[in-house]
Order: sequence, then structure tokens, then C-alpha cells
Amino acid sequence: MRYLLTILVILACSFPLAAQYAPQAGVAGSIAISQSSSAFVRWAGQCTIQRGYLNIDSPALGYTSFGDSTMALGAPDHDVVSLGDSGVATLGFPGTIYNGPGPDFAIFENGFINPANDSQAFLELAFVEVSSDGINYQRFPVNSLTPVTSQIPGSGVYMYANLINGLAGKYGSGYGTPFDLEDLPPVSYINKSAITHIRIVDVIGDVVRHTSRDSVGRIINDPYPTQFPTGGFDLDAVGIIHYTSGTGISNTARNAGLRLYPMPVADQLFVDAVNNTTATLTDVSGRSLATITLHEGQNKIDMEAYAPGIYLLITHDNNGATCVEKVIRR
Repeated sequence: MRYLLTILVILACSFPLAAQYAPQAGVAGSIAISQSSSAFVRWAGQCTIQRGYLNIDSPALGYTSFGDSTMALGAPDHDVVSLGDSGVATLGFPGTIYNGPGPDFAIFENGFINPANDSQAFLELAFVEVSSDGINYQRFPVNSLTPVTSQIPGSGVYMYANLINGLAGKYGSGYGTPFDLEDLPPVSYINKSAITHIRIVDVIGDVVRHTSRDSVGRIINDPYPTQFPTGGFDLDAVGIIHYTSGTGISNTARNAGLRLYPMPVADQLFVDAVNNTTATLTDVSGRSLATITLHEGQNKIDMEAYAPGIYLLITHDNNGATCVEKVIRR
């Protein structure tokens, strides 16, 4: 019995490390969203930066200096602003972000893939928080299963994206890490239908003294120290998928005069449209699969060719209104 208990304890302790999350961009099963995805309807228009230290263990060295707040505005262009140890970027939008089907926004960093192993990349990570008033923020839950037996240095060591969840920066340059407001536990001070600000906080990757921890208390290991002007999380852009300004972006397909059924769908998806419109069917990463013309009345979309999973139907009407609806293929 004693030996059986020992085995059970070992299995219990090792089980969390067996859990894995979505892999690196370009690897089967990845949820990375390409910067060219048609799912993005807007990019961040306001940004303020609070610089972090070059090395939080040596404050006298000063702060990072690479880039400025304008580098985080608009679409990804590989011009970045470096946050430094525990640096903060706060981004705003003329309208608000709402909780729609699937990811609601994505954050782009400038990580790079290991040329010898496309499952690995050099990554610098950050926590992500949202606010409905610019004052009170809620942080997305995060998980880090990267081993902490040795410190990841400031350069030269690659990380596995499938050991990381809920942290910005897990994907290589040109691919955004998606965030779904549905993943946030409900709290009174956050209105998921009206997010006004996104805050990005650099993860201090130190595994000994200045530790950052995930949602269950595990130490997060990422490059440290990054003692140079480009140290810490390098913010490139924030892309919005579900956005409303009061004009133009509809919150649901019903606002655009659409009705989708049955859901989930097996073979044939029916779409009732009030007006003629054009739709794009994409996967959750934003990769376009088909362009569909919807006519007033009942329309039929053949889903047999697509594997079971979640897809997005993106529509645009003649007034420029955009709507995204989730399609579940079983």
C-alpha cells in the first residue's frame, strides 16, 4: 500500500505538466491570428506607456528606451515599444470592445520562431487586463507550465507556446495572441459588453527573487534579465475583433438581420437574411475559408467539407456595418 501511495503522489504531482495548450503559430492546433486576418475591424488608437526597468534587480541602470507609444498604434508593422521589467502599456479606443463569439481582440509582439524547431520561439510575455472605466481592471487568467529548474536567459533560449496560456506574447511576430472576454470570471466592475481600455503588464521572468506567478501560483519563467533598451515585452499592436462605436459595428448577427440555424450544424447551415449581403467564413485564427453571397431570404451553406470545430461567419452590409457570428460544426 505504501508503494501504491507513493506512485499516486508522483502521478498527481506530474499531471499538471502533462496539460498542454495551443501550440506555436503555424503548428496544427494553433489559435494564433494572422495580422492580415479579416476578423480585425479596428486597431488601438490611444496608448500610454509606463516604462519598466532594464533590470529590476539593478534600478540604478534606469529604464528601457526603445520605441514610443505611437509604435503600438494601428496595424502590426514590426515597429515596437519595449516595456522593460514590469512596464505597462494602456490602450484605448474611440468606442468599446464587446464580448462576441470567439476571440474579441488579439495582441501582437515581435517574438521569433526557432529556425530548427517551429514549435519553439524566443518569447517575452505579458499579463493582459481590461477595464470598463479606465480605473478598475480585471486580469485574464494565465497558466505557465514552462519548467523553472533553470532561468531562461535574456537571449538564446527558445520556449514552447503549448506550455503557456492566457499571456500575451506567446506567438511569433505577425501573429496575435487572442483573448476572449468570456474567459473572465464575472465581477461587478467589468461590463463585458463595454470594454474601454486594455492594459498590458510585462511579466518579470525572474524565477528566484522578483517572481511573477500564474493564476494558480506557479512561477512564470521567461527571459531574464533583459538588460538592454529593448528589454521586456515588445508591443507591436492590438487588433479588435468585436468593436462598437455606436455606428457601424453590430453586436450580434440579429442586429444585421441574420438568423443562423441549426446550431451546432452537422452538414447544412441555413442563414436567413433580411437584405443582400456578403459573408466570409473563417476559422478561429481568422484564416479565410470561403466568401459567400447571401441573398434576401433563406440561404444554405455547405459545411460538410469542414472539420468539426468553431468557425466565424463575418458579414458586411452596404452601410459598412460588420458582424461576427460563431458557427459550431459537430
